[in-house]
Amino acid sequence: MSIPVRTPTDPPFTGMPLDRASSERKDPALVEQLLRGPLARTVLAGSDGVMVLDGGSGSGGASALLRAAVLPESPEDAILLGLEDGAPLFAGDVDTLPVDSRSQVLANGRVVTLRDAGALLSHPEAGLAAYVMALLNWHRRHRFCANCGAGTAIAEAGYSRHCPRCGASHFPRTDPCVIMTVEHEGRLLLGRRAGWPAGRLSVLAGFVSPGESVEEAVVREVEEESGILARGPIFVTSQPWPFPASLMLGFHAESDGGEPELRDGELEEVGWFSLEAVRDALDGRNPDLLLPPSVSIARFLIERWVALRGA
Repeated sequence: MSIPVRTPTDPPFTGMPLDRASSERKDPALVEQLLRGPLARTVLAGSDGVMVLDGGSGSGGASALLRAAVLPESPEDAILLGLEDGAPLFAGDVDTLPVDSRSQVLANGRVVTLRDAGALLSHPEAGLAAYVMALLNWHRRHRFCANCGAGTAIAEAGYSRHCPRCGASHFPRTDPCVIMTVEHEGRLLLGRRAGWPAGRLSVLAGFVSPGESVEEAVVREVEEESGILARGPIFVTSQPWPFPASLMLGFHAESDGGEPELRDGELEEVGWFSLEAVRDALDGRNPDLLLPPSVSIARFLIERWVALRGA
């Protein structure tokens, strides 16, 4: 069975549907008006995941994110996600809710991990879940100024934090990470990271270093982890990956081959795998090769590699 080629917009956690309200969020009076309006709702998430409502409307009967009427008391505490068909959506940290409010929302939904949400929710809802988690993760980790250590305050309705002591403004951070299929003569380079179960393999990946282009990062990471020289990396697609704050940049590269070897200690196994072996693993016919779950860009890149090589 051949696997259909998917478009670059298909990776999970993409397709967030909201208008981010870039202009509205800069007007405190307008933010307060949105917060006090009858259509305002809050999407809730905590350190363990996002809150979902089974059978929610707008998702074809599948699970949807819970949109609760529990709102910030003050506009200064509001984190505006954006506008959904004109209705304002805010982000709320379920871990910090008062006990009564938390009990109320927990009675109407449940918390699922972001990885589970990526498989459970519709494509747009999963993109919204990633957006909520990424923004709340950043706020949890940047409550104090990196310049002077003073407590910071929410600004631009959640799109920045401001230090009242030194005047510095801090903006949400995303860490770029490259991830790549590497091919030689119809074989794919796969590795098993330390701590992964036997048989669990994936394409190689790593963070972009300071002063480095993403193409240089592809070549460096592959050589550091496997000793294989990759060449001609071509960008394929990208995926938000808020664990806690990465942007995965997917590439495909070629190689002149060679025997892969363990180099930097990050991998416990690395090798070339045939098209047949990888295709059988995708179809569930190769129990000895366990590929990444469907929510990951790694799986997307592997499926794409197989699909482009035909039946």
